[in-house]
Amino acid sequence: MRKQPPHDRVVLVTGAAAGIGAAIAEAAVGAGHRVLLTDVDEAAAQATAARLGGRAAAFRLDIRDPEGWTKAFDAAEAEFGPVDILVNNAGIITTGNTRDLSLEQHRAMVEVNLLGTMTGVYTAIPRMTERGSGHLVTICSMSSFLALPGYATYGGTKHGLRAFHHAVALEERHGPLDFTIIHPAATRTEMLDQELNDPTAITAFAEKSVPPAEVAKVVVESFRTKSAEVVFPTLAGRVQQVAGAVPQLIRLLVPIIEAKGRRERDRLLRAGRTRLSHPTGGA
Repeated sequence: MRKQPPHDRVVLVTGAAAGIGAAIAEAAVGAGHRVLLTDVDEAAAQATAARLGGRAAAFRLDIRDPEGWTKAFDAAEAEFGPVDILVNNAGIITTGNTRDLSLEQHRAMVEVNLLGTMTGVYTAIPRMTERGSGHLVTICSMSSFLALPGYATYGGTKHGLRAFHHAVALEERHGPLDFTIIHPAATRTEMLDQELNDPTAITAFAEKSVPPAEVAKVVVESFRTKSAEVVFPTLAGRVQQVAGAVPQLIRLLVPIIEAKGRRERDRLLRAGRTRLSHPTGGA
């Protein structure tokens, strides 16, 4: 493991207007780092950055746009200095059975979750290598381990993202860069709110969801530890890693997972819950 970096790193976070991304930005600023919050929703990113104070700034970025990535890195450097840590967090989800979603919906998930993140990595590597240091952090998902109904394309993008991340880390293992991939459980964001109202997404509620602030703590801690791969919560993640390695086991477990998720989702709806996220993306 390379020398641990000091505080006051320059961090670029994608999808940082709300949810996990906003929580990561807040935790990073709290830890003494300077953060460029990027998001396709520029106004929301600016509002979040303003709330975090002078160590945060905002920039509009559609992660599918290669030129936009170059401009985002340039903006971070102009505001704070060269980017030390890239947190690839942005992603989208549309749940539902594969046959019921449009090709456009499938394509959008692939373009954002996989190709968009790949473009960020492609942009970051030469810049960071030239400077002699850098840390690329990928926020992935437990869906990178399990193939579950209602999440075919979303899970496919996360499986692909995990493979891509680890392959690139191996390609760059003799260079100056560090790589971390983090797989949080279902997190209380607006994405989970969407799933609450989708009966095909019941597996998301089979385990207890976690607040974005807890995920953010794990992410910011990884800036120091530079762990190669992190699952959070640990026990649930390890179980899913093992189950995901045996497709026959998943077939046996899916009815149990669906029944448990259905009971919890029904309980939440009976209690009048229409959202699980916090308005500011925090706990």
